[in-house]
Amino acid sequence: MSKIIVTCAVTGSIHTPSMSPYLPVTGEEIARQAIDAARAGAAILHLHARDPLTGRPSAALDHYMGFLPRIRAGCDAVVNLTTGGSAVMTLDERLAAPLALRPEMCSLNMGTMNFALYPMLGKRTEWLHDWEEPFLRSSDDLVFKNTPRDIEGILSRMGEERGARFEFECYDVGHLYMLRHFADRGLVRAPVFIQFVMGVLGGIAAEPDHLDHLKATADRLFGDDYIFSVLAAGRMQMRMAEQAAAMGGHVRVGLEDNLHIAKGQLATSNAEQVAKVREIVEAVGRTVATPAEARSMLGLKGPEKVGF
Repeated sequence: MSKIIVTCAVTGSIHTPSMSPYLPVTGEEIARQAIDAARAGAAILHLHARDPLTGRPSAALDHYMGFLPRIRAGCDAVVNLTTGGSAVMTLDERLAAPLALRPEMCSLNMGTMNFALYPMLGKRTEWLHDWEEPFLRSSDDLVFKNTPRDIEGILSRMGEERGARFEFECYDVGHLYMLRHFADRGLVRAPVFIQFVMGVLGGIAAEPDHLDHLKATADRLFGDDYIFSVLAAGRMQMRMAEQAAAMGGHVRVGLEDNLHIAKGQLATSNAEQVAKVREIVEAVGRTVATPAEARSMLGLKGPEKVGF
C-alpha cells in the first residue's frame, strides 16, 4: 500500500499549558493549528477540547463548537473526535459532545489501564494555572476506565446509532484481544483501523521490537481485515513513525503526543510535525493520502452527515 494516512492529534488532554507556549488552547488556536496541519498533509485531525481560559481539558459542547465549524470551513480533513476525553472524566462526560456532534470518526480506547503522567512534572516549579501540578501529581493513583461495558456502549451509541467509524486505540497487546472479542460478537466491522499507542506509562513502551510484536499479533487476529497506524508518545515519535511507514502502516503525530520537533527543541506548531513526518514517509516511498482517499480507505460516512 503506497498511500499513507497521516493523523494529527492537535492538543489532547495530557500536556499542560505550562509545558509549551505552542500548545493550542483556545478555539481559535485549535482551529488554526488544525487547518494548518491539514494543509501540511494530515488527512485526519484527532481532536480534544480545552477550556480557553485555563487550558484545562474540557468535555463541554460549546468548547468543541469553538473550533469545529471553523475547521470544517477551512479544510476537508476528516474530524476524529475523542471518546477518551481525559482519564479523569466520567464516561458520560467524555461522550456528551461526540454523541451530539456525530463525527465521521472517533477514538475508542480498548482497555482499562494505569495512566501515569506524573513523570512529566520534571523539575518544573512554576505553573501558569493552579490545576496543572495537582493534575499531573495525582496520576500516580489514576485508573483510565474503559471496561467491556463501556466499549460496547460506545460501539453501539457512536457506531451503530450515529454511523461513526473508529480509531481503535490499543495501548498493549491485550487490547488487541479485546478488539478481537468485539469483532467476534459482530460489533466491529472491517476495515478495522487500529492505532498502536506506544510510550504511555501504563501501556507498551515505544520500542521497535514491541511494534513488530503488535503487528504480528494483529496479523494473526485480523488477517487482511485491518490497517494499522502508530503513535509514539515523546521522543520516539518520529523513529516509530518511520518504522510504521516502512512496515506498510500509517502514522500519527501532533502536540498531543509530543511537544518537541527535535531533542531539546519545542515544536512551534502541529503543522511542523506533520511536515517532518511527511518528509520521513515519502523518503521510504510512501505517498500521503488525501482526506478523500482516507475516507475511501476507512469506509467513512462523509462530512455531510456530521452534526457540526
